[in-house]
Amino acid sequence: MRLGTMAGAAMGLALCTCGPAAAETLYVSNERGDSITVIDAGAMKVVATWPVGGRPRGITVSKDGRFIYVCASADHAVQVIDRATGKVVADLPSGQDPEQFFLSRDGGMLFIANEDNAALTAVDLSTRTVAFQVDVGGEPEGVAQSPDGHWVAVTSEEDNVVNWIDLGTRAMVGETPTDLRPRHVEFTADGTALWIAAEVGGTVQIADAATRKVTDTLTFSIPGVAAHRILPCGIRFTPDGSTAVVALGRADHVALVDVATRKVRAYVPVGRRVWHMAISADGTRAYTADGLSNQVSVIDLAAARVVGTVPTGGAPWGIALLP
Repeated sequence: MRLGTMAGAAMGLALCTCGPAAAETLYVSNERGDSITVIDAGAMKVVATWPVGGRPRGITVSKDGRFIYVCASADHAVQVIDRATGKVVADLPSGQDPEQFFLSRDGGMLFIANEDNAALTAVDLSTRTVAFQVDVGGEPEGVAQSPDGHWVAVTSEEDNVVNWIDLGTRAMVGETPTDLRPRHVEFTADGTALWIAAEVGGTVQIADAATRKVTDTLTFSIPGVAAHRILPCGIRFTPDGSTAVVALGRADHVALVDVATRKVRAYVPVGRRVWHMAISADGTRAYTADGLSNQVSVIDLAAARVVGTVPTGGAPWGIALLP
């Protein structure tokens, strides 16, 4: 299904004049800066910069809000950072070259994609030890656990598949073929569908979770942007599940997709090489990591326009948000 072409609104002011409804803090991993930028979302300003290990990419917050977890890919570790002090307090045994991960629904485990050795490593956070490891396809990256806790889906960039791991047996039980170079996966809140960003394929594919088969393929067309620059990566759903925000990489835009109709509502121009993002708790804003602009863009989702930018360290990659 080809999505209709719709232009996003023009870029907004360099600084936002109004904050989100509630105070929020953003934690941005800087892939080339070996740091995390901490941003007060309400004031739209940097409040701290924390040094971390080499090439930080995937980033998330513990369920209790005490710790930040970040993939220090070059150091082959997931680092645990105390939010109160900004200090690294532990390195988890993450396997080789961790890139992305997923914090389990109950908060007790991290599911980590190991790009170099084609594996998924599961780390028990209570003991900070490896619980199990599963072989998957080459160059795994995107990871997501289904809302019912049954499945972990892992992309294989090299083999162009999504691997399905049954957590009951801790074994891979099937593969879903995808378009070229799947980079990210995201389950819908009801768990019925898995959205898959195929970077080189230029598509987002939707797989039925029950059959593990692709049922729809979404393509994108942006006026004035060459097709080869449209490289889908991060996907996030608004809290009400109505909108999917899709980062389109070197197209320097995000797409706002109506989940029910699977049609683009708008394309929003942001900074260069937009990679991953976070959505505000009230669903009114998206925050994007613009990797080659060294900034976060703030998008008003209702208006489909950028209303502010905030500087970061070198090559921002991922964003975690804490209300």
